[in-house]
Amino acid sequence: MNYGKGLTVGQFLEGYGEKLALELKAGAGGLDRVLHNGEIHRPGLALAGFVDLYTFDRVQMLGNTEMFYLGRLSKRKRYTALKTIYQFDLPCVVLTNNADPFPEMVELSDAYDIPLFVTHFATTKFVHLFSYYLEDYFSPWTVVHGSLVDVYGVGLLFVGKSGIGKSEVALDLVERGHRLVADDVVKIVRRARGVLVGMGNEVVQHYMEIRGVGIVDVQRMFGIQAVRNQKRVEVEVHLVEWNEVGDYERIGLEERYTTILDVEIPSIVLPIYPGKNITVIAEVIALNYLLKVHGIHPVEEFNERLIQFIQERRTLKERLSPGEAG
Repeated sequence: MNYGKGLTVGQFLEGYGEKLALELKAGAGGLDRVLHNGEIHRPGLALAGFVDLYTFDRVQMLGNTEMFYLGRLSKRKRYTALKTIYQFDLPCVVLTNNADPFPEMVELSDAYDIPLFVTHFATTKFVHLFSYYLEDYFSPWTVVHGSLVDVYGVGLLFVGKSGIGKSEVALDLVERGHRLVADDVVKIVRRARGVLVGMGNEVVQHYMEIRGVGIVDVQRMFGIQAVRNQKRVEVEVHLVEWNEVGDYERIGLEERYTTILDVEIPSIVLPIYPGKNITVIAEVIALNYLLKVHGIHPVEEFNERLIQFIQERRTLKERLSPGEAG
């Protein structure tokens, strides 16, 4: 598992300053300070003097409530309240709603080299945009050797040993109208609420290596509708070589799962051999997953019908005499 590296405040300003409408008001000497996560803290209690649980390592945001509170204080008390938080190693301070910084803020920001920004965005809007832009940067990620294809809106991640045919299956699915996300190298990012999102390598993008043919450009060959830049990873399809003594699922009552970045997703072991139509089976896997999402479980319904049928036959035999039962 990998995590996004620290982002300096200067890099943050350069990369996201315009998008977040940030204007540097003071503390320019602290642009080398580092953001270690994409979270925001509102230091309401800290300004009131309670710092026992103060999460100072996050971006400190002051909205209307905090600014109104500070505005009600005398200059001396306001300076004391602000110094309470400025004594910590803050990455930066952001004032929302285009608020005018108090002179004490500017003084302390320059004294401690803590960048002070002002944005015209409202507090809620700024939090939303900040999280949206920085979520990917700080999210844990990993790289998987496989192919990711959007099949009927379901992200199927094909994995298996090298040369087993992952790229060929993906190419066949694209030819049938589905969309390639990534081949060979799939970067998977864990976003909020345990959502896994897969994407391609910036260099490889939508190129694909087909053994015996070489490198092909899927986007140019099949059109823009045949590719997409990213897709949620929902099902892992593990391709394995057919083995007569292999223990493969026949009914599907027992579901298997795999864990990626501490998130469980369904995993299907799919044995392959010459002549087997893996592409159609992949489409069935996607459609079956969609049925389950909508609360329809065919295997469970079949199992219930089978149990009911057996019970009815048993009841009927019990009612009949031995002679009639024959």
